[in-house]
Amino acid sequence: MKKSIYEQMGGTYRREGDYLIPNISVPDTKEYNIGKYGNMHKQFLKENYPVYYSVMLSSGNLFARLERVERKAQQELDRLIHILAKQQGVTEQLKTENQLKWTGLMNNIKAQVEEMVLENIVYVRKQL
Repeated sequence: MKKSIYEQMGGTYRREGDYLIPNISVPDTKEYNIGKYGNMHKQFLKENYPVYYSVMLSSGNLFARLERVERKAQQELDRLIHILAKQQGVTEQLKTENQLKWTGLMNNIKAQVEEMVLENIVYVRKQL
């Protein structure tokens, strides 16, 4: 039996039922820091762009992309929370004088900023 080009180059197959599946793996030894937003972006791609997700996964670029999304989302969260807190007068002095009010305001600001980050960074296919 004549070998395929894949087999001539050292590729192997595994049998799954009646099918021969190429043993392909993408070498990836780097540790990636993928948190909440990276995982949300992964799920978004998987559900809305399954072919694109598969291409990114098989090319070895998916996890680097998820890490970039995570990092960018966290940076924007920090930056925008700081800006909105300053605009709304949420200070350390308020925190010492009225913790309950400070907590409520900060939770509100965080929810607003998180909504912006999800819309503009996490739930977007075209990235970085």
